[in-house]
Amino acid sequence: MTISMYEASVPVFSARLKALSNVLNIAEQNALERKIDPQVFLASRLAPDMYALTRQVQIATDHAKGAPSRLAGREVPKYEDNEASFADLQARIAKTVDLLATFSAADMDGSDDRMIELKLGQREFSMAECSICCISPCPISIST
Repeated sequence: MTISMYEASVPVFSARLKALSNVLNIAEQNALERKIDPQVFLASRLAPDMYALTRQVQIATDHAKGAPSRLAGREVPKYEDNEASFADLQARIAKTVDLLATFSAADMDGSDDRMIELKLGQREFSMAECSICCISPCPISIST
């Protein structure tokens, strides 16, 4: 069975972001019900070497918008990374899901054989575009 780069990226990212949105809704409701300042949740980490929840969501949306953009040969949209509330994070997720809806399978035809240059922090990588969908796609896997 063959899977296209579109099938490996856009529907997967869209589904994961929608699930993440649901998790954030539950977390926000939990904070309200228990009278916990939402900032406690937004600044929390699951482990000491992980980023806080807000940064995890930013990274998840960055990857979800970046991989398909690169696969389609488009400029990767820049986001400000200034989210400070659950509503801000929900808006960022919605913006990314809307962006994903603009891609088609035809946009990515033949992209699995191209090489791309990717800068992550101070490091630069060269890789086949087919690898881009597999780099840290899950926000929970990201450490500082």
